[in-house]
Amino acid sequence: MIIKTEKDIPSSEITPPEIFQERRKFIQMLGLTLAGANIPSAFAGDNKVFSNLAKSATPDNSLKPTPVELVKNYTNYYEFTFNKDDSTKLAQSMVIDPWSVEISGEVEKPATYHLEDILSQQTLEERIYRFRCVEGWSMVVPWVGFSLANLLKMAKPLSTAQFVKFTTIEQPETMPNQREKKMLDFPYVEGLRIDEAMHPLTMLAVGMYGEKLPKQNGAPLRLVVPWKYGFKSIKAIVKIELLKKPPLTTWNKSAPQEYGFYANVNPAVSHPRWSQNSERLLGSGFFTSRRQTELFNGYGEQVASLYKDMDLRHFF
Repeated sequence: MIIKTEKDIPSSEITPPEIFQERRKFIQMLGLTLAGANIPSAFAGDNKVFSNLAKSATPDNSLKPTPVELVKNYTNYYEFTFNKDDSTKLAQSMVIDPWSVEISGEVEKPATYHLEDILSQQTLEERIYRFRCVEGWSMVVPWVGFSLANLLKMAKPLSTAQFVKFTTIEQPETMPNQREKKMLDFPYVEGLRIDEAMHPLTMLAVGMYGEKLPKQNGAPLRLVVPWKYGFKSIKAIVKIELLKKPPLTTWNKSAPQEYGFYANVNPAVSHPRWSQNSERLLGSGFFTSRRQTELFNGYGEQVASLYKDMDLRHFF
């Protein structure tokens, strides 16, 4: 399943009409980045993805899309800062144009792709996903992007490709903590199994809320894996490698006892320092509103089969 239908998606997670109307701003803004390249057909005025979401939009007071200003100004971006506020300002110095992505490893056609060339071959979609941070807070975000599988298929993975490694940009001249080598071993690295990477729900985002993706939220290209904790959704991707063996990821390397490779959202498996049983939903009573955390962040129907042979009680 790529885009949830009206039957599949709660009304609380559907884009409000006012956000739908803003999508044309995203078209205009994206055009600046594409610098004359063909706009993907998903941005045409008769786009069925956007129109279906708009038609079925209904108000809901229990779980609605998180206010956009909260999402834009409450981020973990340790290359810039260790708090959630300052990256909004600090990230603006980051250079994201031009941008390219190298795909290598166990593929038939290794290559470096300019972002505008990637986008010219994709149909962009808006997907409304829950986002659950390992720290115990959550939000609902309307992302704009395309399936990661579409990009990987361009490189033609070999049968030996069992894992996918993602690496973020090295830009120490604009990233203070990266320059000063604080806390983590940069550049940031994450990874997935190949079947997780090829799953229809796994996406690469270039926008959110009908607008171009803000720099502090991972522009110009970030991973979104909605059933995993947020630290798996790596920002500012410049390299993708297909591997025979699992890569050593940044947080797993830094604190292996606290951050596992899989990082599937699971209320039954606590972080060593706190419970994962519930979460604080941003924008709904900032310090008081909590909801029960769902296994696989509520996407179990779509992804549980990936882990049918694993004992989920012991995998963080």
